[in-house]
Amino acid sequence: MVAAQSGDGEAYQKLLLALLPHARRLVASRVSDAAAREDIVQNALVSIHRARHTYRAERPFTPWLHAVLRNAISDWGRSRARLSRREVSLEVEGVPEPSIDPAEPFADTISPELERALAAIPKPQREAVELIHLEGLSVAEAAARAGVSSGALKVRAHRGYRALRALLRG
Repeated sequence: MVAAQSGDGEAYQKLLLALLPHARRLVASRVSDAAAREDIVQNALVSIHRARHTYRAERPFTPWLHAVLRNAISDWGRSRARLSRREVSLEVEGVPEPSIDPAEPFADTISPELERALAAIPKPQREAVELIHLEGLSVAEAAARAGVSSGALKVRAHRGYRALRALLRG
């Protein structure tokens, strides 16, 4: 590490290659998920690279390395805990069949007021709003279906939203 700190690229490469199996073993002893283990080791290598200037030659290298690896494992654990609080895992077998026709996901949810307001706005604006929000197409897909550029479709949709707001408020 001392040679690597002084700019010896070859020594740095040898150091990283030599400590890689040790880092993998240490992480494997604490983390069972293989993909997570490899991510942790890679993050630890990045941390070693960024923090290599903090290593002091008068101190042993192994405790410094273990501290970096412990921190990488802790970071992964905190990240996983944050995700588990926000995400729920669904088993594929437990997912019920959709109760609505996927081709028209919003067909039953349009209120009569919205239907009247849509009918009252110009056809190009109505088409843009329906393609994007009612059929769920991306702007590019909706533009291709309408036969206009994405920019033109965005303008039509924006004008349609404004007109709908005005009609629904009034």
